[in-house]
Amino acid sequence: MTPMQPLLTLLAQSESERDNVQAELSRVSAVHNTAQAQTEQLVNYRRDYETRWTQQFQTASTMTLVQCYRGFMQRLTLAVEQQQQVTKQAAQQVGQVRSALVAQELRVATVRKLIERRVAEDRVAQARKDQKTSDEFAARAAWNRSQTDTSAAI
Repeated sequence: MTPMQPLLTLLAQSESERDNVQAELSRVSAVHNTAQAQTEQLVNYRRDYETRWTQQFQTASTMTLVQCYRGFMQRLTLAVEQQQQVTKQAAQQVGQVRSALVAQELRVATVRKLIERRVAEDRVAQARKDQKTSDEFAARAAWNRSQTDTSAAI
């Protein structure tokens, strides 16, 4: 196993976790968008219903009809409030998952930076090793020449 293998494994794991969080963010965003659309539909329906019945009440209406209208409006208002709460909770969940995604992105970036640093350190160490080998070779060659020159002089 190479010295970088544990870091590469950690990077793969971090990227996998980040991808899972991205998928979760997509899912909760879709839930939030759906809840928001349903809230808007309910609010629009309630507004249209109020408008229709306001016009209806301008003409003669019975008390029973008014009571039915009020009862339905109360239930409709309750449905709107409940749907707004669902939308609010979905928005909070989107925020939480988005924060988790930022944390995962930071972790992936940190591991990548660590790998880059280790690669750079390995390059420097290899360059030093190569330089040392080259220096030793040059020193041996110079020593051999001096020994050859000394032998030739004798």
